[in-house]
Amino acid sequence: MLIARAPDIRPSEITPAAHYFSRRRLLAGTGAMLAAGLLAAPDHARAEPLTGLVKGQYVVDDKPTSLDDVTHYNNFYEFGTDKSDPAGYEGKLKTRPWTVTVGGECAKPATVDVDDLIRPNRLEERVYRHRCVEAWSMVIPWDGVPLGPVLQRFEPTSKARFVAFQTLMDPMQMPGERLHFFDWPYTEGLRLDEAMHPLTLLAVGLYGETLRTQNGAPLRVVVPWKYGFKSIKSIVAVRFVENQPKTLWNSFAPNEYGFYSNVNPTVDHPRWSQAEERRIGEFLRRPTLMFNGYGEQVASLYAGMDLKKDF
Repeated sequence: MLIARAPDIRPSEITPAAHYFSRRRLLAGTGAMLAAGLLAAPDHARAEPLTGLVKGQYVVDDKPTSLDDVTHYNNFYEFGTDKSDPAGYEGKLKTRPWTVTVGGECAKPATVDVDDLIRPNRLEERVYRHRCVEAWSMVIPWDGVPLGPVLQRFEPTSKARFVAFQTLMDPMQMPGERLHFFDWPYTEGLRLDEAMHPLTLLAVGLYGETLRTQNGAPLRVVVPWKYGFKSIKSIVAVRFVENQPKTLWNSFAPNEYGFYSNVNPTVDHPRWSQAEERRIGEFLRRPTLMFNGYGEQVASLYAGMDLKKDF
């Protein structure tokens, strides 16, 4: 029987990279219902009930992580580098009005209100495994819409091979951006076929409520077969591009964070093993699953690739 208590994670597994590297440097039909649920959201990112949710196709049988852990144990460096820092800003990020600018290699570039961006799509609840590069994991009931149909509305051209995303840059609201550990704003990217895959979710909520500040309000990407930092939060810009885009973590420490960043137990992080993980709320460790357990759905995307070289 698993014992539900604070996870015994080694300090080496949870030391934020910003701390680690800074020390080194210092020392050296549902559309209407969906609209009703989202447009009811307040100006700031406090959780509000979502309406019109339907159960999605992708739901794992694993026991979900508690809402308290999901909302109080977070990586969101824009609000601080400790896991507890982001929760201290809950409800303080202004999320309305909020627009997303979509451009690059597409026929219909536009700047779209966040609610209009997702309104035509069915709002689904999906229960996904969520794996962090620091060897901990969660199981989260995410609420959102498939990313692929949203991107298709802008008609990417034949030159579009990748999708680049950007997080809000606002040091007044996001005090972590005042620190110079990283080249802000946060940027992330996916290959176009990864972004279009049915598993990839544009999340607007979790546990049946709108996203809170610490979880990436008002919308974020969720890519469940990749490490958590690929699931960019608080998105304000999307670009279709021909060449592999710059991403924050890959630029910051390319030997530690590859562009693809698929969950792969055979490729260790230079500072810890990825062969096992500890699920938040559990005592025992468990083996890490290839592609986080989604290999049947996504392994074909990487046919012929060397997943140790293209990590």
